[in-house]
Amino acid sequence: MASTQPARGMRDFLPADVRKRDYVIGVIKEVYESYGFEPLETPAVENIDTLMGKYGDEGNQLIFKILKRGEKLVQSARVLSEREDSTPLNDLADLALRYDLTVPLARVVANNRNELPKFFKRYQIQPVWRADRPARGRFREFYQCDVDAIGSKSMVVEAEIIGAASEILSRLGFDDFAIRINHRQLLSKMVADAGIENESDALVALDKLDKVGADGVKKELLNRAITAEAADAFLSSVTGDVSNAELDRVVELCNSSRVKVDPSLARGLSYYTGTIMEINVPDLAGSLGGGGRYDGLIGMFGKEQIPACGFSLGLERILVVMDERGMFPAKIAESAPADVLVTIWSDETASESLKLAQELRAAGLRVTLYPEPDKL
Repeated sequence: MASTQPARGMRDFLPADVRKRDYVIGVIKEVYESYGFEPLETPAVENIDTLMGKYGDEGNQLIFKILKRGEKLVQSARVLSEREDSTPLNDLADLALRYDLTVPLARVVANNRNELPKFFKRYQIQPVWRADRPARGRFREFYQCDVDAIGSKSMVVEAEIIGAASEILSRLGFDDFAIRINHRQLLSKMVADAGIENESDALVALDKLDKVGADGVKKELLNRAITAEAADAFLSSVTGDVSNAELDRVVELCNSSRVKVDPSLARGLSYYTGTIMEINVPDLAGSLGGGGRYDGLIGMFGKEQIPACGFSLGLERILVVMDERGMFPAKIAESAPADVLVTIWSDETASESLKLAQELRAAGLRVTLYPEPDKL
């Protein structure tokens, strides 16, 4: 017998869940559009070479890959079986489910540069997929609610994006969120000063600080062949005071006590080049959202290097916290599917019931029709 459960890390959404999701998405869209961001959608499936190499080694492993079909798969499998070296299984795949919304955006901008304005502001709310280990607020299929500004190096972009994310959370009822910011160049300097050669190893480990703590980060650094002395020096530097002109400018422009420079913040994605940002609440391990500046990503798809900065709110994590805190308005949490129930008492009155239901709908009411006679 076939299983009735969804695949691991995937979920069904019953009507009450969908109403909550639609409510949050509605607030997000309303705020994004009030800031002048335009909607964009991209395919769920991308060419595998579009995604591979953009997220670092750890990210590459979490991409859901789609096998080649038909004779192409047979030929690739035959070549793979004949090779003596350990050819990556990636050779059997040519497509993949999108891992995030930022890399597809970079592809779209590179492909449509002449059709888009020089300064392009877009928002995108769509699902992404990652072969991650499911946990509280973390799933293999989840929605990202992205906002990005393309074409400017000004720190005003960071300030406006932070402002939009802050307004969304405030409208949803959050009053205890904090916005941490850091700079990729600061992190690079701290890695180099600690004597660590592989920057990616250090930042991937540091990105897990809020989940595993300093001891856990040190353990992972040691597992990545980084010496104890270098690991200690690195951890010491990320907990000290730092200064960066761009970060200072962002803090000044935001003019909010919620925005703090945190030298320990390390977003795991390798395409960030400047400011990085993350929003946290006390009762959630992990973040409600994050982002940063990625001035080199679009250039990977074309000849032109175009500055860009973006932020992504995690819909699923926002919903988890709002549910646990009871933050949904009563009209959403306790919503009924209709205002009026019209019954059918007999086959002879069915046409009259249908007519009445239509008249009530025309008057602006939500009406459901019970389709057959039944006992009270």
